[in-house]
Amino acid sequence: MNVNLSEQFEQYIAEQVKSGLYNNASEVIREALRLKMQQDQTYQTKLEALRADIEVACKQLDDGRGMQYDPKEMLNRVKRKTGQ
Repeated sequence: MNVNLSEQFEQYIAEQVKSGLYNNASEVIREALRLKMQQDQTYQTKLEALRADIEVACKQLDDGRGMQYDPKEMLNRVKRKTGQ
């Protein structure tokens, strides 16, 4: 597999290898991909939790357990609590 990188990325990789943190460019790329995969997994986990929370909230609304509110009144309450 060949990958074309911008000069900025090539310079960064070279600096990381030169610093001694990595033995070669492949190690830098592997670490970057590992971190990206970890970030993607964390994002997916959070997204699934959010979807589950939304599903619960929709079910509660369907069951009549929601409440109405006036956005202006809600803002006024927040302002009063924060002293604004």
